[in-house]
Amino acid sequence: MLPLYCNLFYYRMNGRFQIAIHILTLLTKAGTELLSSEYIAGSMNINPALARKEISNLRNRGFIASKEGKNGGYSLGKPAQQITLSSVYEAVKPQEILGHAKNLPNPDCIVGKQINTHLLNLNKEMDEILSKKLDGITLADFSEQFK
Repeated sequence: MLPLYCNLFYYRMNGRFQIAIHILTLLTKAGTELLSSEYIAGSMNINPALARKEISNLRNRGFIASKEGKNGGYSLGKPAQQITLSSVYEAVKPQEILGHAKNLPNPDCIVGKQINTHLLNLNKEMDEILSKKLDGITLADFSEQFK
């Protein structure tokens, strides 16, 4: 179990990771059956265009294969045992998971002149903790929960 301060990190992670894992888990459970973007979007209750955007990203990174045409659709691009959740996270994570202020702090302030450095270090630490945790979980492992 991760320390309590990691809960904030999990809470702040953007929705792309959840969408990507949902898509990949559906494809894992489908086996050799090809799934349409409409079916995938329906499972998540989102607009098919949003699903296709993430499918495109995952396809470009080799996680998903596609077949064009009337009987086309999507399947996993490689075995679920070869996909770690950390590799999916790397494919969709935001630049700075803890966020980034749009304004520049006051350089004359004791906090302002140091805050960005300390937040950047915290961001890197949190990213390493999460990546390490996710690296030990394959898509196959995760998908076994859905029976």
